[in-house]
Amino acid sequence: MTQIDFHSGVPDKVAYACRLLRKAYASTPRIVVMTEDVAQLAALDQALWTFSATDFLPHAHANDPLAPDSAIVLADSDSTELPEAGLLVNLARRAPAQFEAFPRLIEVISTDEEDAAAGRLRYAAYKRQDFPLKHLTVGKK
Repeated sequence: MTQIDFHSGVPDKVAYACRLLRKAYASTPRIVVMTEDVAQLAALDQALWTFSATDFLPHAHANDPLAPDSAIVLADSDSTELPEAGLLVNLARRAPAQFEAFPRLIEVISTDEEDAAAGRLRYAAYKRQDFPLKHLTVGKK
């Protein structure tokens, strides 16, 4: 069953995702990131190239021919076929359609009220389905 972790109170989802992916990349052979839309995917793609002068996080769009060889695969649609991976990071306001195929899902929830409300709905839906849930409020110990 998929372990679901909620990271809430995130001021900037794209910047947070870069740091999260850097950390996860060290221990997870393949990661998939679901974005809200093509604009957020483009912003994340650009940020992954520029967020650190010393770190390189190999990534590709799920439809790119390089995706099968990429450690981090970016997607923006539930209709995209996602590769097998150890971690799915969700930046979208919807539950990814294929999340149960992954052993772990991290839901990134921003400080935006609409995003937070959508996150609370997903949390409740996962809880009703008895998924194991953890919650981390960013900035709190």
